[in-house]
Amino acid sequence: MSAETDTGTGTGTGTGTGTGTGTGAGSRTGPASGTGPGTRPGSGAGGPGAGGPGAAPSDSPAARLQALFEGHRLTPTQRRIAHSMVRRAADVPFLSSVELAELAGVSQPSVTRFAVALGFDGYPALRKHLREVAPADRTPGPASYNAYQQAVQAEIENLRHLAELLADPRPVQRAGMLLAASRPLPVLGLRAAASQAYGFAYFAAKVHPDVRLLHEGGTMIHDRIDAAVRAGASALLCFALPRHPREVVDTLAYAREAGLSVVTVADSAFAPVAKVSDLLLPAAVGTGLAFDTACAPMLLGRVLLEAMCDDLPDAQARLEEFDARAATRGLFVE
Repeated sequence: MSAETDTGTGTGTGTGTGTGTGTGAGSRTGPASGTGPGTRPGSGAGGPGAGGPGAAPSDSPAARLQALFEGHRLTPTQRRIAHSMVRRAADVPFLSSVELAELAGVSQPSVTRFAVALGFDGYPALRKHLREVAPADRTPGPASYNAYQQAVQAEIENLRHLAELLADPRPVQRAGMLLAASRPLPVLGLRAAASQAYGFAYFAAKVHPDVRLLHEGGTMIHDRIDAAVRAGASALLCFALPRHPREVVDTLAYAREAGLSVVTVADSAFAPVAKVSDLLLPAAVGTGLAFDTACAPMLLGRVLLEAMCDDLPDAQARLEEFDARAATRGLFVE
């Protein structure tokens, strides 16, 4: 596992794009198509906080698992197990305690203690419960995939899970309203998440009048948040991916103290940033390669851009103006 991955969370880095092609995203194809995964994290201490408007559809395996975890005060290790179970919701009822421990990167006794913490006599009782509510038509995936194919298949599953969350558009729509209304709009992403923040800021600047990218840490980052607040900012967007830098958590706490509403795109509702976020939008990352992959967070960032555009009445006019200037300058190769 790379230096930018965390054996504690089993999740990894982002590889967002920060450049555009063609007309630089200068054309939009119609209105937003129902966008919004997301959970309200609550205190961040008791579990995923799913079950509000941003929860997965109530009939999905992931939603059933999240409902099971609600109301329980889980330790960091137990939250790690819960996160791994949500990511592999369809497979978990068929895993042994040893297999689940390996999946989550914890010990087998930790899995047993986790089941007891949820109110079961042990892991067999938890698995029996999960099998009773699991879909009956589970089909195992092909076992002949090589390591590269497995990584792609894992990302496909992450995108499929994101699609389930997007069935409820309200969290992303709410986030889009918050971001569109903030003038200026600070966008934070450090280390592994810096490319995600850059990509979002690159496109957002085409429709939003004042986007301020915060992708380098250090002692000045609080100064830049102060400057944004003085200029009228009301919200901050953060991209947070493992390994989660302590500086990101501290910066979000500072931003909230300064009066900003914090919208966070993170790898999980269990991420450390949940407790310092007002609205958390989860999108899982892939961990099958040496450097972890973040197709779902990148796509969620684009969905969030679409939602923001829907709350910027002059977004289309700004894009058309950009296209006209780009054509005059010969900016792109036709």
